[in-house]
Formats: sequence, structure tokens, C-alpha cells
Amino acid sequence: MNTVATASIVPVEYAVAVDRFLDEAGLQPASRRVYRISLASWSWPLVGKLPPAGLSRRRATPPVVPLALLEDEAAGLRLASAVAHRIESAGARTVNRELSALRSAITWWLRRDWIAADPTALLRQARLSPAALQQLGDAQLAALFRTPAGLREQALWHLLLDTGAAAETLLALDAGALDLAGCKVKTGRPAQRVLEWGSQTGELLGWLLAGRRSGPVFLTDRRAPAGTDPADVCPLTSKGRLSYRRAAEIFTEHTRPLDPDGRGWMLHQLRRRAAA
Repeated sequence: MNTVATASIVPVEYAVAVDRFLDEAGLQPASRRVYRISLASWSWPLVGKLPPAGLSRRRATPPVVPLALLEDEAAGLRLASAVAHRIESAGARTVNRELSALRSAITWWLRRDWIAADPTALLRQARLSPAALQQLGDAQLAALFRTPAGLREQALWHLLLDTGAAAETLLALDAGALDLAGCKVKTGRPAQRVLEWGSQTGELLGWLLAGRRSGPVFLTDRRAPAGTDPADVCPLTSKGRLSYRRAAEIFTEHTRPLDPDGRGWMLHQLRRRAAA
């Protein structure tokens, strides 16, 4: 094979471009592995999806992404949404490192004319702030709550809007901790912060928890897999605790038809409005 000719061929796929970049970057094996994980994770938002969370993020097979998608006008906004989502679970320092890997690769690709635009330019302006995404207005909220979402989603979304708490905090709630009559719950270790909600949200939570006085408030649709922490399993239904990743995916799926850009909204856009 003519290696010179192969090296001059412009790659069509993002993953191939990543391989070519890493081959020339001169990184130590450990750094190369970190760069590969970071670069692979940015392929998900380029096709309008959230990357897997936790250890699944490292083991998941990334989607096939045409390198040309980096030049799409929507690429920057999709990456900005992914950054906002990632900051809430990993923190700005980690996201900065992951973005640094992406910017290094993009700079390398730009120098070789493999792409003609830098989709991370918007991220520099956003300064890694989740608040850079527009808060949902009254008309958007009205449309959201008219969607044919299930009781679980409606209760979670109303709770986010009322309390201004992080989605992870609400998903970690247990049924026995809620004061349904008083429309409040104490959170934190020790329990120092009191979250309160309105009567409509209280009704939704009451219906959601009918017959349940222990286990996670928000449950998955299926039985928890073997080995799941008992604290994350409902003793009545054997269903597991709903994860942030799944809750975020559901929200984006339901709101994609409401978004003029077709990307869907993110959970913290509800929280930011309440916390402002």
C-alpha cells in the first residue's frame, strides 16, 4: 500500500479523522487513551444525541459521524448543549480538558483543510456556562406540559420548575423522605436544604407515589438488573431508580418537536428559570 497516498486522502468519517490526528499527535499511551475517549464522546452530540454516562461512556460504540457535520451550522449549538449537560455532571474543569482535546484535533484538521469551519468558536463565547442556553419561556412551558408525556415525566418536570434544584438531586429522592402534605422535602447530608413545590406538583407526586412509601421516587420502566444497589430499587415493583441520562434523553425526545431547530431542549433549562 502506498502510505504517502493514503496519508493524503481526506477522511470522510469523524472516527477516522480522530485516528489520523492521534497517530500524528505524539502522545504518551495514557494521554492518547484519554484523548480518544474525549474525542469519541463529542461524536454523540454531533448527531443530536447524549453520550452514555459513567463507565458506559468509555465502553460504548460511538455513532458513525461524517466529518463534514463539523461544518454544519447546527454543530456549534449541538456542542454547546452537550457542554451544558456535561458540566452539570462532570464540572467545568473536566469539560475544559475534554474541549481542549477537541480543539486540538479541530485545529489540526483545519490546517490540513479537512474541514473549513470551527464549531467550537461558539463554546469560547459561552465560557462553559450552562446558563448560555436560553431559559424556557411561558409559551414554551405551556407547550411542554401539553405534550403526551407520562405521569413520571410530568411530575419530574414540574418539580424541577418549582424547586430550582438540580435534576440529579431530585432523581436521588426517596419516597419516604417526601412530605406530601406539606409539599416539601429536606435534602443534603445532613438534611439542611428544604425544597418546596406547588399544589399542582404535589398532586402529580401523590399520584406517582400512590401505594409506595419507600424506594426511589422516580423509577425506570423495567426491573432493576441483578446487582443494583438495594437503595436504588423499589421494594414493591423491583424497578430501579431513573438515571439522569435517561431522564435527559426523554426530555430531549419529547421537546424535539417543540424546538424550531429540531434539537430538543435540556432539563436544566427548566431549572435555570426557577433558580434565577
